[in-house]
Amino acid sequence: MYGYVIADVFTDTALEGNPLAVVPDASGLSGERMQRIAREMNLSETTFVFPPAAGGDVRVRIFTPIGELPFAGHPTFGTAAVLAATGHPGVRGGELRMETGMGVVPFRFTGEAGDGRVRARMLQPIPVWEPYARAGELLEALGVPASSLPVEVYRNGPRHAFVGLGSVAELSALRVDLRALADHDDLAANCFAPAGDPLVWRARMFSPAYGVTEDAGTGSAAGPLALHLGRHGRIPLGATITVRQGVEMGRPSTIRARASMRDGAVDRVEIDGTAIVVADGRLYV
Repeated sequence: MYGYVIADVFTDTALEGNPLAVVPDASGLSGERMQRIAREMNLSETTFVFPPAAGGDVRVRIFTPIGELPFAGHPTFGTAAVLAATGHPGVRGGELRMETGMGVVPFRFTGEAGDGRVRARMLQPIPVWEPYARAGELLEALGVPASSLPVEVYRNGPRHAFVGLGSVAELSALRVDLRALADHDDLAANCFAPAGDPLVWRARMFSPAYGVTEDAGTGSAAGPLALHLGRHGRIPLGATITVRQGVEMGRPSTIRARASMRDGAVDRVEIDGTAIVVADGRLYV
């Protein structure tokens, strides 16, 4: 029998944001068993927490309904919030170092956890990027005639391609060919548009390749989006943007993201936000 917790991530309101299932003590579970549990939960990700093995405070494995990810933003952020809210011994002095498949990811908690809500900041793995070789096919699958910025793909665990639209109305009106998009292996398609304020952006993410039709809040894409906008002069590098996502799904999420460069190299990518615990239960497996 294993306990689990459900949290809504990148929101301070229950039943909004991006839901996540967390198994806070997964000791003894095999990879095959974790994959089947993730399929049973049928959320975009389910995480499993283990004792540390490489200098962190905990070790986490992340599963979508169809496979394992080395890193992702919403599940790592939500897992850290759950551990803080439930008094996990790995959380000490308002900090947590989480071992992932992309290395140790540090968190600092900046809000009280007494009501199940936790505010936190996380440093993300530094992404690498390149032009997306199949940009034309991607635009066709998304139903977008052109992108406002170069279509580039960033990898910080998952691979995120970014496609810029001119307005929130265009973003909300998207009708994506998911069958065609599924042909883009190991890729999440992120569409973004300005939302009035130069530092406020709306986003939608589609990734049938990762088993996610549409995602309500994509933490691993928010940091690279800030970097993408800064690299192409849409915002000052180092500025904090607000990313609002999940609106079209009825699951609004809010993520703040910042990326900075020094001597021509990215030196810091971070996001912050809030998560709230909404349920817990037991798995009889």
